[in-house]
Amino acid sequence: MTTFDDREKAFETKFAHDAEMQFKAEARRNKLAGLWAAGLLGKSGDAAAEYALTVVQADFEEAGVEDVVRKLAADLGDKASAEEIRAKLSELLPVAKAQLMTEI
Repeated sequence: MTTFDDREKAFETKFAHDAEMQFKAEARRNKLAGLWAAGLLGKSGDAAAEYALTVVQADFEEAGVEDVVRKLAADLGDKASAEEIRAKLSELLPVAKAQLMTEI
């Protein structure tokens, strides 16, 4: 292999790793948001964990965060607005990334 091939392979590997980490961070953020919403709904323990899983699964409906916002807004009703949910998701993404970095 040439130096160029080695460098190209390294960039491809880094891109794949970064994409995987972003996916994991977003899934973790959604789980944290689900736990936050579960608390607002009066759920705790296993019920909160199960609810958080449904929030993670909701993110697979379409690209972006709006599917999660819609689910949480529908479930929370007047307990949180869509803007508050988006703000919470933005707040939780760095938390999720930090948690992932400590697990590596």
